[in-house]
Amino acid sequence: MSAVQGVLGPEPAQPSSRTRAFLRLVMIEHSVFALPFAYIAALTAMTQLDGNIHWLRLLLVTVAMVGLRTFAMACNRIIDREIDARNPRTAGRELVTGAVSVRSAWTGALVALFFFLGAAALLGPLCLALAPVAVVPMVVYPYGKRFTNFPHAILGIAQAMGPIGAWIAITGEWSWDAVILGLAVGIWIGGFDLIFACQDVQADRAHGVLSVPARFGIPAALYGARGAHVVTLGLLVWYALATDAGGFFWTGLVIVAGAFLYEHTIVKPHDLSRLNRAFFQVNGFVGMSLFFFALLDLLVRGLTV
Repeated sequence: MSAVQGVLGPEPAQPSSRTRAFLRLVMIEHSVFALPFAYIAALTAMTQLDGNIHWLRLLLVTVAMVGLRTFAMACNRIIDREIDARNPRTAGRELVTGAVSVRSAWTGALVALFFFLGAAALLGPLCLALAPVAVVPMVVYPYGKRFTNFPHAILGIAQAMGPIGAWIAITGEWSWDAVILGLAVGIWIGGFDLIFACQDVQADRAHGVLSVPARFGIPAALYGARGAHVVTLGLLVWYALATDAGGFFWTGLVIVAGAFLYEHTIVKPHDLSRLNRAFFQVNGFVGMSLFFFALLDLLVRGLTV
């Protein structure tokens, strides 16, 4: 479906143009969803470890997270390019129009994977050994819509790896506190993916793409998303109790609860006109606001910059 097209114009401009197109392809700005929770896990682990911010490790966590997410998004777009071409909403994506060639997308994906594995290796042998566990669900997810009505759950599993990996990157050890936070992130993202999938119901049903909204309808998907976000709040409360979080973190949880309430108020089965606001703005706000209050809480509790 995607064609390799030559780029006309001055030679020096070609790499920059291809890079910008690739970054649009992988929607690099959406790292804001999961990255704040990896930071919360890493900084909480540092607080418990020795109370100091280890800037190099935090940088490596950032490289690993962005690298893995970029790899995952590139694979998603490559694997789904024929499905995207048949859906009016996604027909303008870069691999469909030819703005990015399949070869370029694979090159970008492999470069991102190299950075992820390199960062994992520098973070320690356990991180490197567990790296494939993080990679596999990222590749399986785009295939999920071909064999299960619940691909959103696979996405949730993939995203749950972030906080767990970030904690291990700091301490070199497994943490059940990180698992609680990881489950919260996974269920949160799986829940808003249910909302996002509602806009593709007609195209998905027409072309045999599987999802909860396509199989069970938009109202069921929105109820499922609400349930997922209630569970998310419950897990975040559990995480706060498990890590002895203070007042700032609890304030952040109240704000997150308000954001969830707003998100589910503006998206209705008969009115999806504000779905993009719910998906991009509200969920970006959830991650950033909770990180802000979690950071304040950790600084008050003794984390040294």
